[in-house]
Amino acid sequence: MRAIVAHQPHDLRLEERPAAAEPGPGEVRVQISRGGICGSDLHYYHHAGFGAIRLKEPMILGHEVAGRILQTGAGVTCVAAGDPVAVNPSMPCNHCHFCLRDQRNQCLDMRFFGSAMRFPHMQGLFRDEVTLPAEQVYKVPDTLDLGLAACAEPFAVCLHAVAGAGSLLGKSVLVSGCGPIGNLVIAAARHAGAAQIAASDLADAPLAIASKLGASQTFNLAQTPDALAPFGERKGLFDVVFECSGSAKALATALEVVRPGGTLITVGLGGDIPLPLNMVVAKEVNLKGSFRFDAEFGWAVQLISSGAVDLSPLISATLPAEQADEAFKLASDRSQSMKVQLAFND
Repeated sequence: MRAIVAHQPHDLRLEERPAAAEPGPGEVRVQISRGGICGSDLHYYHHAGFGAIRLKEPMILGHEVAGRILQTGAGVTCVAAGDPVAVNPSMPCNHCHFCLRDQRNQCLDMRFFGSAMRFPHMQGLFRDEVTLPAEQVYKVPDTLDLGLAACAEPFAVCLHAVAGAGSLLGKSVLVSGCGPIGNLVIAAARHAGAAQIAASDLADAPLAIASKLGASQTFNLAQTPDALAPFGERKGLFDVVFECSGSAKALATALEVVRPGGTLITVGLGGDIPLPLNMVVAKEVNLKGSFRFDAEFGWAVQLISSGAVDLSPLISATLPAEQADEAFKLASDRSQSMKVQLAFND
């Protein structure tokens, strides 16, 4: 079995690994077809980790995947051999304090494919086959492009963020930062009924995709730094702001343009940055973080499968697994790509 393995910064190898195990009771063996390169994959590729998390051993990358069932174990009735599926990479323990409080995304013993947070590392899903619990797979229509099915995981992250803001029906929304997550937040907000969605970024290419996914206005802040200033009038005009860049400047701008009593959802990770606390207090802003997902994965699969959302503008290129290094370099260039996917078993 082939697998895409990170060893050190810019040391990515297509290696032979042992074949996936025969599925036991309650398990399935999946042949991977498509895998999307995520921001965390790029951190492992460029830096061998992020923050305090570092590779301590070679690790298979990837967690945004879809494929087909090859084999089912005893007792599995939800899927059958040949079924196309999206794979949920998140495996909470289901018995810790947070799991029992229905906060499974905060699990104290989370297993997440393609993560170096544990040691031995939780190997990822950029491989030809994987055997895993049947509850991790969600059947999709035979007619669905498996590249779109592989978008279920990042879209679930964004559905979780949008749900945290409450009802968006008829609301005015700003999405700050239009990488893959920001653009998927736009798609989720549009589906949730937002009346106006403005999008801001520092480049035209991601903003063009934002328009295709539902943004009604776009602002290139590199070209026009004060473009959002009019929305800061009368103490702020946006009902909800989703800050997806993790930038200190973007956070300050978000607080200027959100209305008093409005909601600011922080989605982007940017390390420790200053918080204009006086503005949060004076404007009575509802400030809330958003982390990963839980039940939203099933919602994401349903929305993608039914055609209720069309995420195809997000996928900018699909390269064969043999060109993994080229694919990671392309995914690192925001001027050329948004979501780069890898093709397995074509």
